[in-house]
Amino acid sequence: MAAARRAREQKQRGERWGFVGALGETLSNALPAGEEDAGGPAGESWYLAACRACGVTPASGLLRRAPGPALSLRHRGLGPRGAKALALSLMADTSILTLDLSDNWLQGEGAAAIAEMLKENSCVSAVDLSDNKLGVEGAKAFSAMLLENTTIVSLQLSGNEFDDHAAKYLAAAITANSKVEILDLSYNMFGDKAGEILGMAIAENTGLKELKISWNHFHSQGAAALAKGLGANIFLKVLDVSYNGFGNSGAAALGEALKANNVLEELNVSNNRISVEGALHIAAGLKENKTLKRLNMTRNPMQSEGCCGVLRALQANSGTGMEILDLPDIPVNKELAELCDAVKILFPNLLLRRGGNVKLQRKSQSKVELQTQPKVVGNSQNAVA
Repeated sequence: MAAARRAREQKQRGERWGFVGALGETLSNALPAGEEDAGGPAGESWYLAACRACGVTPASGLLRRAPGPALSLRHRGLGPRGAKALALSLMADTSILTLDLSDNWLQGEGAAAIAEMLKENSCVSAVDLSDNKLGVEGAKAFSAMLLENTTIVSLQLSGNEFDDHAAKYLAAAITANSKVEILDLSYNMFGDKAGEILGMAIAENTGLKELKISWNHFHSQGAAALAKGLGANIFLKVLDVSYNGFGNSGAAALGEALKANNVLEELNVSNNRISVEGALHIAAGLKENKTLKRLNMTRNPMQSEGCCGVLRALQANSGTGMEILDLPDIPVNKELAELCDAVKILFPNLLLRRGGNVKLQRKSQSKVELQTQPKVVGNSQNAVA
């Protein structure tokens, strides 16, 4: 019987994950009458049986969900044991393609159960485990899973307290796995050592198209290593390193990477302590780059000089692919305003956003122009005449 065989397999997995008792019998007793002859129990029956075996309350969101390829159980407080019960029920489920378990306090133990399930489930292609306190144990479990899984293309792991130690496990998976196309590692605790490790992995990866690694602790050394990896990568199209501490040395490495990279299309370096010097380094890369379409440099102390340097680089690059350029909130002087206008004339399809308040900028520009007008002597009637 297919159902009996499946129950035996579930029992073995349950024992491997630390469940005590006759899990196989519990699952078999939960089957609706005649279900075995139909070729296997309904997914809900498996889940309820697994919850009883694990001693957890079933998630109402799963029991009430309408049939479909997406399963979202965000903010449900599943915990490690709830994750184990869910993993058992999803082991051979072929209907779920997207799994969202963000903010469930799964920790490393729960992550290990989900990872074991994903080693055998060949249907789930998008997974969100953000904000689950997975830590080093979770990073290790998911790294091992990614060495075997060939179906996941989108993986969200932001906000999981990953540190430099966890980075070595994730780097191994990034290096070896060529199927994951979207990876989110933002809001973690990576430092410069992690930057060096992950930078080498990015250089060797052959599958990633989008990488978010914002809100970490990359500074000069780690930032430079990440940028070096970007320069060697020939697949990545979107990179978000915002809210780190790249500084001018990290910006210099990014500038060099932009000279060599001919694939990247979107780059977010906002809030990275990049001053005039760093902005000019990035500008040097923009002068040669042909593929970058969107660049976000907001919330950096680039001043007017740094913004002008970036704009002049675009002026000098007739083959630039830039479509959207976001510059920091700074007072717009006459030189910058005129340069913006000149670049817009040269590239009429370019969306240039500087500060986000167009009216204020135009007012500032008009004020500058008024200050340069010759003084009019006499009353208004004489002026019109």
